[in-house]
Amino acid sequence: MRNYILRRLLYGILVLWGVVTLVFFLFNILPGDASRMLLGQRADISSVEAIKKDLGLDKPLYLQYFNFLNDLSPVSINNVSDPESYWYLNKHKYSDAHIIFHIGSDAVVLKTPYLRRSYQSKRLVTSIIAEAFPKTFLLAVTSIFFAVVLGFLLGIPAASYKDSAYDRFILVFSSLGMSVPSFFAAIFIAWLFGFVWQSLTGLSMTGSLFSVDPYTGQKYLSLQNLILPAITLGIRPLAIVVSLIRSTLLEVLSQDFIRTAYAKGLSRMQVLLKHGMRNALNPVITAISGWFASLMAGAVFVEYVFDWKGIGLAMVDALEKYDLPVIMGIVLFISVFLIVINLVVDLLYAWLDPRVRLA
Repeated sequence: MRNYILRRLLYGILVLWGVVTLVFFLFNILPGDASRMLLGQRADISSVEAIKKDLGLDKPLYLQYFNFLNDLSPVSINNVSDPESYWYLNKHKYSDAHIIFHIGSDAVVLKTPYLRRSYQSKRLVTSIIAEAFPKTFLLAVTSIFFAVVLGFLLGIPAASYKDSAYDRFILVFSSLGMSVPSFFAAIFIAWLFGFVWQSLTGLSMTGSLFSVDPYTGQKYLSLQNLILPAITLGIRPLAIVVSLIRSTLLEVLSQDFIRTAYAKGLSRMQVLLKHGMRNALNPVITAISGWFASLMAGAVFVEYVFDWKGIGLAMVDALEKYDLPVIMGIVLFISVFLIVINLVVDLLYAWLDPRVRLA
């Protein structure tokens, strides 16, 4: 097990390195001048050159790449004696850096990965992600919880009563749910429940986790704003979960060990829950984990329509303003999240199914 986890972590690091490399070179060959974006109308030659030097954009691309890797790594090598050095340990950039040991004028440093600063707001990218991530995480967890609970409640009876009118209805429902684009569902649900039926539902078309009182200016928690985006984001995974539970449960219930369980005198509910569901969970976990990761990464349209201030909305804002550090930081953060999710799913396989061997 330990060797397997270490090997998976190594693969994850290699994948992450590939993503970092692709993202860096992709965004650095795009047209645009970061120094002019920062200065705006005040851009003049001397100011542009000063900004380029401060950002390291006057250096060759390969040096910028290695410095980017050095900034991202939690363990890096930095110069501690020369403030003019490109690798200098600047306390404004690495405020939580701790020197492990010195190597002449350099030092091996333990620090939080540095994702640079936003070109527009001058804020640390890590602080932007830290502010937006909990809202997207809450939205994704609520959506997948809605999809899983309702998916099991709808899918198990469909498998139990195959070819019934209810089963046919579930097949139509799951097909429709999988085919509806997220942006269309978001606009339709926001319009219907947040505008047309607003007097009945009491829900708003837009709103984030926290609202501001227009009279006092104080923030307050608005959990009702979570309902519509969570339902919208959960429609497609719900359709997938229902379809998978039905199909895998039907396959499991047709196997010999299920007939043996009935022969032992177990009730239909005991066979269904104890033997059927346990052996039908692997494909469902794959779908749930995959959709959870994709919800974290792909809630862009839903967050934009409902003005839910999470990772997706931050990405859209950064793309509109060509704020490359924020875009790169969010892409890398999502990549790490996907790698961790995949590792957790592989371990869950081994726990749920003894036939899976982790060599």
